[in-house]
Amino acid sequence: MAKATKSVKGALKTKAPAKTKAPKSDQSVPHIDIGITDSARAAVAAELSKTLADSYTLYLMTHNFHWNVTGPLFNTLHAMFMTQYTEEWNALDDIAERIRALGHYAPGTYREYAQLSSIAEPTNIPDALEMVRLLVKGNEAVAKTARAAFEKADAANDQPTADLLTQRLDVHEKNAWMLRSLLQ
Repeated sequence: MAKATKSVKGALKTKAPAKTKAPKSDQSVPHIDIGITDSARAAVAAELSKTLADSYTLYLMTHNFHWNVTGPLFNTLHAMFMTQYTEEWNALDDIAERIRALGHYAPGTYREYAQLSSIAEPTNIPDALEMVRLLVKGNEAVAKTARAAFEKADAANDQPTADLLTQRLDVHEKNAWMLRSLLQ
């Protein structure tokens, strides 16, 4: 804090605070050194970004269908879609934070998601059974994208990412099975 003193004319003057020194090189932000090369971290982060984009697109589609489903299966599908989109929403943060832990920025705009996602969004509101079909395809797409990311993570010896992707595979393959069962 600056110290106030009186000048000859009675006005208050403040002393400038001491200048702060620039941090020494050993005090700067350290390079990420987690046992994974920079290029491997970049490759894993790129695949995780695709997984995040597919996951976000599926989340939006599932939430949209929750709001707009109609017909004799309304109660069943409304509740099922809510369970799924809630789980999907919670997973988005885990995926994005893993990208950050690897030293890269997570995509976070609709434009980026549209470029990275393998999931095509419907242009209209489909009927209930078509919603189920689209969500089967969407969950399978996320599983395929996560599996490709898992291969990169496994090759990089990145166990935390591989574990996260294994969990995502389990969820999306199970969701696809449950949804597919409604169509049989």
